[in-house]
Amino acid sequence: MTELELFYQLKNIVLEQYQKSYPFYTGNWKNFSSQDILNLIDDIQQKTKQTVSEKWIYTHLKPEVNVKLPRKDMLDILCAYIEETQWDAYKFKAIPISSTVEEKRDILPKKIQKKNVVLGLIGIALIIGLCLTWIVFSRKHNSIQLQNSYTKDSISKQDVKAYVIEDSIERPIDLNQAANEITVPTKVVVRSPFYEKKQVIISPNNPITAIELKPNDYALMLKAFMKSDIKDWQTRKEQLQKILSDDLEVIVLLPNDLGAEYFNKNEFSKKLIVPTPSLKKMKIVSVQLDSSNKISFLRIAHEE
Repeated sequence: MTELELFYQLKNIVLEQYQKSYPFYTGNWKNFSSQDILNLIDDIQQKTKQTVSEKWIYTHLKPEVNVKLPRKDMLDILCAYIEETQWDAYKFKAIPISSTVEEKRDILPKKIQKKNVVLGLIGIALIIGLCLTWIVFSRKHNSIQLQNSYTKDSISKQDVKAYVIEDSIERPIDLNQAANEITVPTKVVVRSPFYEKKQVIISPNNPITAIELKPNDYALMLKAFMKSDIKDWQTRKEQLQKILSDDLEVIVLLPNDLGAEYFNKNEFSKKLIVPTPSLKKMKIVSVQLDSSNKISFLRIAHEE
């Protein structure tokens, strides 16, 4: 195992360590947000008494491919974060494993080694064939990506709905399907409870590969409250006072079409301050803001 391969392994363990402190995060380095980066910097500082910069994380941890190994002093910090003494000690644990593998490989009969080489070549040929097929397919079938306009992180299509406007009537569509089937310039509206509404024109002569959406910060904070484990009740209570309107109305749609429940600000805040497992299974489907940009109305449904 090379040092660069060990670094990839270390990155995965660092992410697992981060999720111990922030168990509500279930993503990977690719969709690691700017807030997650700030959380990680704070967590590393608390556990190691040392610091890393946002730029360093963007340069070395977020990329899927690393072309070179970071400085040893930074690797030592990451190792300390995962409760290893230093990078050299981390490498030392991996060396016997890789050496044993090489020794076993050396004593394999030559016929078996030759067979493995042939199988490896066949596997490489299959991978190349699949990649070429994907390239040809992707050229024929466009895909529209949704991105946070600030962080450029991908946005889940589950949180976004798209509509084609025809004669002042909105018709729901699938964005990827629209990218392939629209034959004339068409007005499309993208809506989400967590992002501001965006209107775009999709045209076969001017294809769109990405749509950037401006986040609704308070709605995203509320989503995090509903999905995360409680850490500081008092802090959460104070934050809720800032983002929720005093006239807040909350409608919770009951499953199986059994009706709906109503909550005011005080009642809903109590549910968020001490969240329950059932709260984590709910999702925000509609958000409205008042004149001061505080959340004044919420519609919530149970996730299937």
